[in-house]
Amino acid sequence: MSTKSSVVAAVLFMSASAAFAGEVPASFDAKSCKAEYPKASLMNEEQGTVSMAFLVTAGGDVKDSKVEKSSGFKNLDKAAVKAISACKFKPGSKDGAPAETWTKVDYAWKLD
Repeated sequence: MSTKSSVVAAVLFMSASAAFAGEVPASFDAKSCKAEYPKASLMNEEQGTVSMAFLVTAGGDVKDSKVEKSSGFKNLDKAAVKAISACKFKPGSKDGAPAETWTKVDYAWKLD
């Protein structure tokens, strides 16, 4: 097993309420916002992608979060939610004004 690990995060620009015209979901810089691989998950060579949704305030803070599809490993899911919840988001907007929006994020845990 390699002791080196890397993590890839991908933001999907889709909102749970994208049915409303003029709505843009919140976003964040995936390069500056990464989760630390849980030690137990590293030892067990766990990998997977967790799909989450975050309710982001007009100020760019996470107000609520939920796991929509598990990676298959609770430690990976918890670490991804915790890390992304702590990120500063660029607020979403409705009709051109900053607004509270849901945004979806997929976080892929991969070992080299």
